Amino acid sequence: FSTNDLMEQLHLKYQQKPWTETLKLVHFCMDKPLQRPVSNAPDGPLRSCLEKIQRTLNDKSLFSVMNRLESLSKQKGLNAHVSPSGTACYITSNMFYVEVQLEKDGNVVDVKVAHLGEAPMQLFLFGRMKNYDAFGKILEDLSNLYQTPGNSEMRAKGYLALQALEKDLYSMSLLDRTQDVNRVTEVLHGKVGHLVPRTGGTSTYIEFYISPYQVLEAELNPGSQVCETKAVVTVEGTDTLHKLSLSPLLADSQDGEDGNPTFLPLSDELSIDLSAFFVLKFHQPIPISSSSIEEIQRLTGIHNLHANLKKIHLLSGIQITGLKLAPLYELIIQSTLKEKCHGESSTQKSCFFVSLPDCPKHCYFINKGSEKSNLTGALVSKIPFSHPKCVPGVIEILRHQVAFNSLISSCVSEKHINEDDSELLYFEVVPHKNTSFCVFFLHPVKENLACVVFDVITSREVQCHLHLNPQDPTLNPSDDFIARAVKR
Repeated sequence: FSTNDLMEQLHLKYQQKPWTETLKLVHFCMDKPLQRPVSNAPDGPLRSCLEKIQRTLNDKSLFSVMNRLESLSKQKGLNAHVSPSGTACYITSNMFYVEVQLEKDGNVVDVKVAHLGEAPMQLFLFGRMKNYDAFGKILEDLSNLYQTPGNSEMRAKGYLALQALEKDLYSMSLLDRTQDVNRVTEVLHGKVGHLVPRTGGTSTYIEFYISPYQVLEAELNPGSQVCETKAVVTVEGTDTLHKLSLSPLLADSQDGEDGNPTFLPLSDELSIDLSAFFVLKFHQPIPISSSSIEEIQRLTGIHNLHANLKKIHLLSGIQITGLKLAPLYELIIQSTLKEKCHGESSTQKSCFFVSLPDCPKHCYFINKGSEKSNLTGALVSKIPFSHPKCVPGVIEILRHQVAFNSLISSCVSEKHINEDDSELLYFEVVPHKNTSFCVFFLHPVKENLACVVFDVITSREVQCHLHLNPQDPTLNPSDDFIARAVKR
């Protein structure tokens, strides 16, 4: 048959049948077990087509909402069951279930999640807006809590270990905390940043850095939630065993003599060997210098650092991720352009034009250094650890690195070509050592070069030193003034 003849026969066959029966038939066919890999499944195009139709149509009935929930559950590898009353959908795995209560018109009344052996707790009410994408992400996060190897009992132990870690992190977040502390202060100064506890299917996460520009934005717009750098706290499976605590280890609500929290020893009674470790996971990979990676290595127990940073291993020999060594400044430019241009811009450029209000345009040339230099680094997506005591130190290292990255990225823009070269001010950014760099520019009076050395001591302290040719006229700004301006 020709395509037109076939479509005409199909149309004649089903024109007398209601659309609900056709939907049931489609779902019946989709529920049949596949006899071959999913990628080659004959119903793949049908699934894709059905998902597109469901995303496009407005859910105006109980039947359509149930169909959408069942389809979403299957996409996430979960099971879905409708209650005898027909007004509740249970999305289940062998470790948890999600209950969605509906009205007869399809409106969502309530959503709850219950982990193995726990009472149900309210999940976010995706109800009236029916944000299925966000709901699907939460189902993924819930499933990922139990991706550790072993049977249901061992996966449940991994979840208990994560709960114990979250309690310790929350207790640490309260140390030295005053009642009137605001979010920005907590992000920049808190022992574990600003901790947002897990609620329902949303993982615990730590906000640990906000740039000075974003701090200013928060001051000018009270109540605004400025974009921050954060890490999700979760647990992941490994191929070998690690000793993880099943109960909180923080011994006292006060810091020890050295200013660090005091923890109970990790005894056999308080811990268990699991094929898992805890992870600080970033939404976007962070460029981290080789020296900072080595510091994190010492804190978390990572050892056997490969000479070229191709692989990093834990004490037990578990690979974190394949880390490719590259000039650190090149990685910072790459990450900045990916964020500003949504991944569509070339990262091979080194010359950038930046427009500032009431000021001539700036042209920044960033000297990336070479692979042979010691100013190298890697893009890091996650940091594994096995004890809560590692977290404050790791957070401080991350703050320091991201503060340095923010200064370099402020010279990067998506604009590589300038149509008007008049009134341009030229600057060259040159790597110096560790977390310091030089910015060269023409002296405003003489034709000699001037230079400012920026040294990022910590995420909260930047030192600046202006260097001029001794024969050139002095410039008004003092080193202290420049440092205060940069910090602001």
